[in-house]
Amino acid sequence: MREHLAAAGMAPCDLARRRRPLALVDLVWAGRTFTTLHTVLRNWVEDSREPWPVVRSRLRYLGITARTETSPKTWRRQQHHPWTGDLPARAVQNVSLDRSMWHLLGDREPKTAPSFPPQRWHDDTVSAPVRGEGPTRALATAVALVEAGRTRSVRQRLVRTFSSEPAFAEPWLRSLSHELRPR
Repeated sequence: MREHLAAAGMAPCDLARRRRPLALVDLVWAGRTFTTLHTVLRNWVEDSREPWPVVRSRLRYLGITARTETSPKTWRRQQHHPWTGDLPARAVQNVSLDRSMWHLLGDREPKTAPSFPPQRWHDDTVSAPVRGEGPTRALATAVALVEAGRTRSVRQRLVRTFSSEPAFAEPWLRSLSHELRPR
């Protein structure tokens, strides 16, 4: 996994020298992907002797979750994973989607690549581009979503949606909302 992370510019020395934080974004079901990734990064930082306080200040985790009822009893993944205590509270956030949209993206839409669990980390085929109808459709969907996100009407809806999020109290989400406002 370290080789894959290094190839993506995520070696501890790269993270420590970044000017801006690196945001890792995932469609989150239970949080295992972030748990595994953070554990690998944390151990690598220790092995490489890079300064953990510097690296931790450069990491952000953004989970895209299915929207649930908001209450003090709502289960929130970042409150139940010990690794989140390694980071400032603002570095681990959720943005929720309508459940039907989350399930469409997470369960029904094709993916650009197969899952990458630990047992595949040594698989040489993961470096080759994935071809076929599924990945092609997934890339076309991604391009369409990006293009839609550039339209005035979608950007206005995104700003309205963000402003209703509990996480909107966070400065980084308010900043993103201002960047999305149509000009």
